[in-house]
Amino acid sequence: MQIRVHIATQTLDLLDESGALARRYAVSTSKFGIGFEPGSQKTPTGAFSVESKWGEGAPEGEVFVARVATGTRGTEEDPTDHVQTRILWLTGLSEENANTHSRYIYIHGTNAESQLGSPASHGCVRMSNADVIDLFARVEVGTPVWISDEETH
Repeated sequence: MQIRVHIATQTLDLLDESGALARRYAVSTSKFGIGFEPGSQKTPTGAFSVESKWGEGAPEGEVFVARVATGTRGTEEDPTDHVQTRILWLTGLSEENANTHSRYIYIHGTNAESQLGSPASHGCVRMSNADVIDLFARVEVGTPVWISDEETH
C-alpha cells in the first residue's frame, strides 16, 4: 500500500501493491499553503512514511492532545482544529522535509468535516473520522506517503 496526497484537488489516494487505486478520500491540507518551516503551520510536500499509528480502538470523534485520548469529542461548531479518532504520524524522507516528525505533521480525523475538500488545516492532512478509521486499518507503520501540489493524480 501507498498513500498519495494531492494538495491541488484536496484528495488522498490509497494505492494497492500494484499501484491501482484502492480508495480515494476527501482531505483538507493547510490553509497557510505548503512549506517546511517550523511554526509555519504549512503542509510539507515530498516523500514521507508513516512513522507511527495512534488511536487504535478509540471511539469515532475522540479528541487527542499530544496523542493522548481526552475522553471528549470535537464537534463541527467548535472552532478548535482538533486531532480526532486516529493519527498517522509522518516522518520526512528528504533533507527538505526531515523536520516533519518534529513539526507533528499527521494524517488525522477532524471535527471540521464540512471543510474537507478545501485547504483549512494547520499543516496536517485532515480526513473525516470514518475515513481515517478506514485508512488506519488498511496501512501499516512504514507505509510510503507522497504529498504533492501538482495537479495530476
